[in-house]
Amino acid sequence: MTRLRRDKDWRSISAGILMLGLLAMISFSAPGWAQEAPAVTDAVAAVVDPAAAPVPPAAVAGPTNAELKVMLDTVWVLSTAFLVFFMNLGFAAVESGMCRAKNCVNILSKNFIVFAVSSIAFWFVGWGLMFGNGTPYIGLDGLWFVSGADNSPATGDAYKGDYGSINWTGVPLMAKFFFQLVFTGTAATIVSGAVAERIKYHTFIVFSFFMGTLIYPVVGHWVWGGGWLQSMGFFDFAGCTQVHSIGGWAALTGILVLGPRIGKYTAEGKPTAIPGHNMPLATIGCFVLWFGWFGFNPGSTMAVDPGLISHVAVTTNTAAAFATITATATAWILLGKPDLGMTLNGCLAGLVAITAACAFVSVWSSVIIGSIAGVVVVLAVLTFDRIGIDDPVGATSVHLVNGIFGTLCIGLFTDPKLIPAATPPAVALKAGLFTGGDASQLIIQLTGVIATAAYVLPVSFIAWIILKAIFGLRVTREEEMEGLDLGEHGNEAYPGFVMHSPGH
Repeated sequence: MTRLRRDKDWRSISAGILMLGLLAMISFSAPGWAQEAPAVTDAVAAVVDPAAAPVPPAAVAGPTNAELKVMLDTVWVLSTAFLVFFMNLGFAAVESGMCRAKNCVNILSKNFIVFAVSSIAFWFVGWGLMFGNGTPYIGLDGLWFVSGADNSPATGDAYKGDYGSINWTGVPLMAKFFFQLVFTGTAATIVSGAVAERIKYHTFIVFSFFMGTLIYPVVGHWVWGGGWLQSMGFFDFAGCTQVHSIGGWAALTGILVLGPRIGKYTAEGKPTAIPGHNMPLATIGCFVLWFGWFGFNPGSTMAVDPGLISHVAVTTNTAAAFATITATATAWILLGKPDLGMTLNGCLAGLVAITAACAFVSVWSSVIIGSIAGVVVVLAVLTFDRIGIDDPVGATSVHLVNGIFGTLCIGLFTDPKLIPAATPPAVALKAGLFTGGDASQLIIQLTGVIATAAYVLPVSFIAWIILKAIFGLRVTREEEMEGLDLGEHGNEAYPGFVMHSPGH
């Protein structure tokens, strides 16, 4: 028994020694040991022969300051473009909320598909027409599929940006393209609300394609693509004319060709209210748009300039805030109640009105601009109603009227201390009429307003007439009375619910 126990002990000891040996082999072959062994050998070799000491590997060079700036600028441009894209949700919510429940699906669908159509149109030919080298009136080089040289505006030492520190030269072409693309979609979606509740779905889609190919890019070449307006010193920092007025003029022609909704006017021609079905949704949409505007305006720096971005953000917000208050007060005085729809449109009017001048005016000037915009939008809504222009969401009052006003504000309120350095081929901005300058910049801005109207009005009017002849423009009376959700899409936004509001 003792012998058996002794043999068992030896077997245990032998197994233990074997296990320790295996563990030692594993440990010495582990990555940590494998890395340290050459170091010990090298150290010994260095003592024996100093010349044999290994040369440490060269440190990997990090990005240069210039490369870091390109990275930062690109992230900024794309991030703000994503914010502008997000504004499509705001437009969809505002427009559907301010219209009747029976047309909610139709309006949501239009706002969704318009961005897809605009994306295709601008990629197809819009970018080339807008930013391709060519004549002062239209781009020609690299016309199709963003295939030309990066002339957006022209790159290299000859161009350092219109707005001082702004420098397009480092931002990749695709970043520039995407940023401009989301602005195209914004201009096109303005039309949607103005022609709501009576336009054929497929006809609107085709017109949106025209917007992205034949209307928006042509004026864009004049204003932002090195064309004749830009060359004469016309300034539009983030798109009062280029986005909002273009969309507003196209919307106005659509309203005139379509005519008012059934039930909007009495037999005597007196306007009657057709209330929206979901003001909570409209309010959410307005908040989304207010938020998205911090991409729309500050993002138009196209580069990370901390001082400029901060200034633009503050002037943008200040104008929106004061316009909200003055619109509410004006509606309260004229209508007897603080109408929520007017409050929301007042906020949007302030955002539109400050868009062109947000980088060039003081915060105190943004107070004035926003305050005026809030009053103007209420008066415009009431005036358009009285003269037979049926705009269900007030798009023309917000975007067209205040787009014009905002464009002129550059000639009225530009602060001499905020004028950017003019680098060829940019033309120097002049001080505003009310801030120490003369009327010269105001005249240039007015020229841009008139030129844009002179092009967009007839072209969009002709487009509407052609589409009316080919596809038809307005749904049938029966379909309009029943609602476009069922007639155009075969479904409802609120199945099973009975709406009791007038004209549901």
